[in-house]
Amino acid sequence: MFTTPGYQLIHHGAHHSVTGSCHELRISEECGLLIDCGIFQGKETDRELEITFAVKHLRGLVITHVHIDHVGRLPYLIAAGFKGPIFCSRASALLLPTVLEDALKISFTRDKRQIEHFLQIIEKQLHPIAYNSWHQVETSTRHSLSLRLQPAGHIIGSAYLECRLKKNHGLQESIIFSGDLGAPYAPLLPAPKPPYGADLVVLESTYGDRLHEGRKLRKEKLKRAIEIALQDRGVLLIPAFSIGRTQELLYEIEDLIHRNQRSFAARGLPWQELEIILDSPLASRFTTLYRQLQPYWDAEAHGKLKRGRKPLAFEQMTTIDSHQDHLYSVDYLKRKARPCIVIAASGMCSGGRIVNYLKATISDPRTDILFSGYQAVGTPGRAIQKYGPQGGYVTLDSKRYDIRARIHSISGYSAHADQKNLVNFIKRMRKRPKHVRLVHGEPDAQQALRRKLAELYIPTID
Repeated sequence: MFTTPGYQLIHHGAHHSVTGSCHELRISEECGLLIDCGIFQGKETDRELEITFAVKHLRGLVITHVHIDHVGRLPYLIAAGFKGPIFCSRASALLLPTVLEDALKISFTRDKRQIEHFLQIIEKQLHPIAYNSWHQVETSTRHSLSLRLQPAGHIIGSAYLECRLKKNHGLQESIIFSGDLGAPYAPLLPAPKPPYGADLVVLESTYGDRLHEGRKLRKEKLKRAIEIALQDRGVLLIPAFSIGRTQELLYEIEDLIHRNQRSFAARGLPWQELEIILDSPLASRFTTLYRQLQPYWDAEAHGKLKRGRKPLAFEQMTTIDSHQDHLYSVDYLKRKARPCIVIAASGMCSGGRIVNYLKATISDPRTDILFSGYQAVGTPGRAIQKYGPQGGYVTLDSKRYDIRARIHSISGYSAHADQKNLVNFIKRMRKRPKHVRLVHGEPDAQQALRRKLAELYIPTID
């Protein structure tokens, strides 16, 4: 908890860890604003999902983006009695029902009527707001609270939150919640622009201890990883989150195919004939929604559309929807092997269809596995990434599997800003914050970022 004369900052998740984002700006005992309400993953999966904090005083919930570690506890929040408005960007409002429907099926109920009833409740409470426009929050007190969303560049619809608080005794404070910030030059989305300034910034620190490769280098590494994987005619598995990472990878792979259409990805396999299998009904639905949200794409992506390219719907891509077709694909690749790329959820290999592919092929030396994003401590993805190069094993569905597949990691495709980007977000504010509160990061990452900010004489509070 962080306390000032004007407000309290209370963390209900993701203070010194990466998952379960949930922060509260408490103005008084009768008035508070909740920012995100996500589930716990990795080493924190045993944490209680039930809402144990008070909700009646909450005047609203702000969703910075729709990743499950930022919205997954929303069903429990509603069940606990939260009836306030749910603020988010217009793009997030379009994506949220699909995310929540999937989350409900996994962790709450598979009853269609209950799911429909819950989504109807959410629809009534949902309050989409445009980027860069101030919105007054009803506080029922003499205090004034307004908020504004700005593009965060993390996934489509993502935002960082600016809060402007004015109390009855004249105190005015500006508080910023970064949500998850994206990296500059990421595929599809414009880079986030820092705000003018703030008194307090609540800053994510996922990659506070490392730097990403530049886009040119990471695309070359992606190309090389694909070529290496296909040399022995095996499959390349890419675990990816259904929303954000999947679409970025499809975008980059389409560009590689386009630029290398007269070359070979491997002996006897032209890039033009390389098959990409998207095996995730949820990712397929989000990819369709991404295409509907083209107005939020960046200038580069719009340029490709004008030239007749289809970055998220190219002909080499095959989509698998039904469970039966999924099982057939897994069995076929196990028996025959095949030079192709499979993109499937989940991104940390903690569930979803990627697990079946891993169980079938991870012990085959012809298999390659490419990690393109953060693997939380305690997830199978982290174990594969760490122990795979040593010839170790991973436990999947309570069974041990020897890792004989080649392991590749490309950090540059993370949807998170790296240390330099995070520092620049603060450094480029015209009005430097009085304090920075680091959240959404492992202790080592937070400590490294804290040292870097100290070099700029920017104080951080624990």
